[in-house]
Amino acid sequence: MNTLQATFFSLPVVWHNALVTLLTFVYVFSVPPLMDYLVTNHALPRDISRKITHICAGSAIIFLPLFIDAGWSHYLNITVFAVWTVLLIQKGLFAADDDQAVKTMTRTGDKRELLKGTLYFVIVAIICGTLYYKQFTGVLAMAILGWGDGLAPIIGTRYGKLKYRVLSDKSVEGSLAFLVGSLFAGMFFVWLIIPEMFDAGKIVTIALIATVVEGVSPKEVDNLTIPLAVVAAASYL
Repeated sequence: MNTLQATFFSLPVVWHNALVTLLTFVYVFSVPPLMDYLVTNHALPRDISRKITHICAGSAIIFLPLFIDAGWSHYLNITVFAVWTVLLIQKGLFAADDDQAVKTMTRTGDKRELLKGTLYFVIVAIICGTLYYKQFTGVLAMAILGWGDGLAPIIGTRYGKLKYRVLSDKSVEGSLAFLVGSLFAGMFFVWLIIPEMFDAGKIVTIALIATVVEGVSPKEVDNLTIPLAVVAAASYL
């Protein structure tokens, strides 16, 4: 990657990356209050707010192009997810029923849900931001996990007519939404962040594999099985 790009305000690289990290915090931490407002005042269903939050969290990789790859400081990109890991554990164990995270990130209002799929998501984000930082595998895994898995239940639960079941109830419409969301997000984010690695055929193939894996995965576990499928497929294609 190019390490000679200009920093904000001619700052040292570490301070530039710290400033980008601050921007990610502003973005990520603005979503729960907005969802809380919509759930509380405009009757936005919990499952919709949960998945909008999910999509927005996955889209945090949009800040990756702003990080300069010099020294260690580009790994600050995972800081917001590290903070959320601690918060989710704390809230999953001790939060009140009216806690903002409980209201906007759970299906049923049970705080213990935060210790399952939501926690798995931020752990995957940390892995993608370190081991697979600005790599095809990490970018595509986050894009598919964020948008594909975010759209599938929104469409499936409301418009799904053709039901099927492997290990949990799914619908053909939801799976198609997963595929479309994965293709759109995968192509966009790979093109934006690592254009030199853009390969439409590979993205389509991996998105199809991830769609099948999501369709056969149990609820809550798909935040692990989907990125694992992306990593495995990207390694062999």
